Amino acid sequence: MILYCTFEELSAVSAGAERVLAEAGSGAAVVVAPPEIVADVEALLPRLNGDITLSRLAEQQSIARAITYIVAELKQRLDSAVLEEHPASEYAVGAYFDYAHALAVQDRVVRIGAEMAAIIEVTTGRAPTAESSREFTFPDA
Repeated sequence: MILYCTFEELSAVSAGAERVLAEAGSGAAVVVAPPEIVADVEALLPRLNGDITLSRLAEQQSIARAITYIVAELKQRLDSAVLEEHPASEYAVGAYFDYAHALAVQDRVVRIGAEMAAIIEVTTGRAPTAESSREFTFPDA
C-alpha cells in the first residue's frame, strides 16, 4: 500500500520529526519522547522524501506512532505560538499549516492501518496479531 504525501506534508512531518529528535538528544529539562517513539521517528525520517510504501501492518503501526507523536508536538507548538504571540502572527500561521499538514498525513496513515487490519482479518479469519502484522505482506497499490 502507498501513503501518498504532498511536498508540504512531507516538509511539515520532517520538521516535526527533526524537532522531536533534537529534543530527545538535547538533555534539556523538556518532556522527551519515550525511547520506542524516538526509534519510530528515527526510522520514519529517512523515508520522508516522497510517497511511502507500506508493505506490512507492523510498519504502518510504527509510522502511525511516530506521526501521532509528531502531530502532538506540532499542536503544542501551534498552541504556544497563538498564546505567546498573536493568532495571526506569521509564526502562528506557519505553525498552523505545519500542524494541519501533519494531521492530514496522520489521518491517512490511520485509515490505511484500518484497511490493512481488515484485509488480514478477512484473509486469515482472525484479528491481526503481532506475528501476522510482521509477516503478512501487502502489494504496492
